[in-house]
Amino acid sequence: MIHKRKLNLWDIFCIASGAMISSGLFILPVVAYKYAGPSMIISYLIAGMLMIPSVLSQSELLTAMPKSGGTYFFIERSFGPFMGIFGGLSNWFSIALKSAFALVGIGMFLEYFVPSVDYFQIKLVAASFCIIFTLINLFSVKVSARFQNVLVGFLLFSCLMYIVFGIKKVNFDYFSPFISNGIKPIFSVAGMVFICYGGLTKVASIAEDTENPSKVIPIGMFLSFFVVQIIYILCVAITVGILPANEFLSTRTPLTQGALSLGGFWFGIIMSLSAMTAFFSTANAGILSSSRVPSAMAKDGLLPSKFSLVLKKSGIPYVSVISTGLFMLVLILFLDLENLVKTASTLMIILFMFVNLSVIIMRESKIINYRPSFKAPFYPWIQIFALIAYSFLIFEMGAVPLVITISFVVISFIWFISNANKLKRQSALMHLVERLTAKEFVNNTLEDELKGILQTRDNIIKDRFDHLIEDCDVLDLEEKIDRKEFFDLISETFSRKFNMPKENINILLEKREEQSTTVLEEGLALPHIVVEGFHKFSIIMVRARKGIIFSLDKKPVEVAFVLAGTIDERNFHLRSLMAIAQIVREHNFYKNWMRMKTKEGLRMLILSSTRRRDL
Repeated sequence: MIHKRKLNLWDIFCIASGAMISSGLFILPVVAYKYAGPSMIISYLIAGMLMIPSVLSQSELLTAMPKSGGTYFFIERSFGPFMGIFGGLSNWFSIALKSAFALVGIGMFLEYFVPSVDYFQIKLVAASFCIIFTLINLFSVKVSARFQNVLVGFLLFSCLMYIVFGIKKVNFDYFSPFISNGIKPIFSVAGMVFICYGGLTKVASIAEDTENPSKVIPIGMFLSFFVVQIIYILCVAITVGILPANEFLSTRTPLTQGALSLGGFWFGIIMSLSAMTAFFSTANAGILSSSRVPSAMAKDGLLPSKFSLVLKKSGIPYVSVISTGLFMLVLILFLDLENLVKTASTLMIILFMFVNLSVIIMRESKIINYRPSFKAPFYPWIQIFALIAYSFLIFEMGAVPLVITISFVVISFIWFISNANKLKRQSALMHLVERLTAKEFVNNTLEDELKGILQTRDNIIKDRFDHLIEDCDVLDLEEKIDRKEFFDLISETFSRKFNMPKENINILLEKREEQSTTVLEEGLALPHIVVEGFHKFSIIMVRARKGIIFSLDKKPVEVAFVLAGTIDERNFHLRSLMAIAQIVREHNFYKNWMRMKTKEGLRMLILSSTRRRDL
């Protein structure tokens, strides 16, 4: 049964936007202002611009591998189990950290009802909501895309109102001095607020549910990114321009305070409701999406199988949901807001580094079935720039996030050594090593998996020609031979298949060649004959590394498809010739044909064709 895709461009836009507009807009500006003052506007701008390479790389990987697990899946298939464990855990915990941050944001709004509330009481409220949302995700997670769209629509409308009313009342004196604490805090705050954009990657885990993901996801991600970037910059700038520094630093909810200053009580209520909507959406979706990661890791054998256990009626991965909720509870109770934000941002940045590296690894490995329908431009310079810039941001954020990150690496390594080092699936990195060293290191496990992903992505259903190629003979000739020797080899193989004398087949091949050459273009020959009998058809694929000499006035042939069938298969015979013609016209076919290491690689190349399948 083919899975029906349902999410459209508007759905993707709303999911990505709703995941980004949260505590990063309604709470985080206070922390950022404390360090960078008004220049935090530049920090938000820098953080947003540094997302562009990752949006491009993420889009490429998504269109090539639209699978659940998202970033974890890309990293694991690119680098192998060890980095897959690290990437998976980092992805899991970073989304959980972002959701915990949103829950703390819910608690922050207590100050409007209980002015004397302290931070521990805020944590208790956040912890209570964490338990509530964990229970919701265990028993009722069917929140429709339409409801999410309404929430995001309300968020965008509220922010637009804030911008329209606020831009007229900006006091430019509040921007002076603009750079009050020097240049360094601008970059450290940029690393801190990077978490604001981390929600954009959530669409990676829903690619399989998206209608035409190769187009919808990249467009949706870019639209969401640019709209949210504008909202962040304008809302933060307006808040700086309407609140004096002492008032800005005395509140935990600056946009609500700004709305009270602009439009009084009712406008403050609207912005508070908007913030709460964002927090609820982010926290609930965060528990749901982050719980998919350990479930995907368990299916790959990188975590205990219990993490993949699901409730029979709903299909909810309940062990993953409960584990995520408990982890978030610990974060909320024992990690202060600043370190919570810095750690979440550090993990996000590291994940994006691996996303950019994954594009480089996948491309340079030259895997046949890595076929993204969207390719990141300016490769590889934009990925290299991202790696350098992200490394700089990490080291600007201090020791605590680095210590936590190193802990993740150590835990991942220990777990890999003790539990997950027996996996047979090989990564794109091994394909790259094989290519550089010219040694046999890999099998076809990754190629096979990517082929299956492509077939699902493009709704490809195997036809008769595919099944024929799966079972056909493949000859891989090392030495140069002439036409007579070649036809002898072919006749011997067809003789067994058709139960005919070898001499008869050889005569048919020579006779067909004398009528008109079957060398159709430089390097390619398609010998084809009609044999006696009914309902018989066969193909032999041939690679001649040093060439087959069909005639002295033509270059040796390196690629040959030899077809033989009975007269009643004439129609299929012609369609097979047309299919081969389409295949050899594909980009870099001859180059790929010659660099395949094995016969199975040659077969895989043909089966991975994007030709029309209408036989």
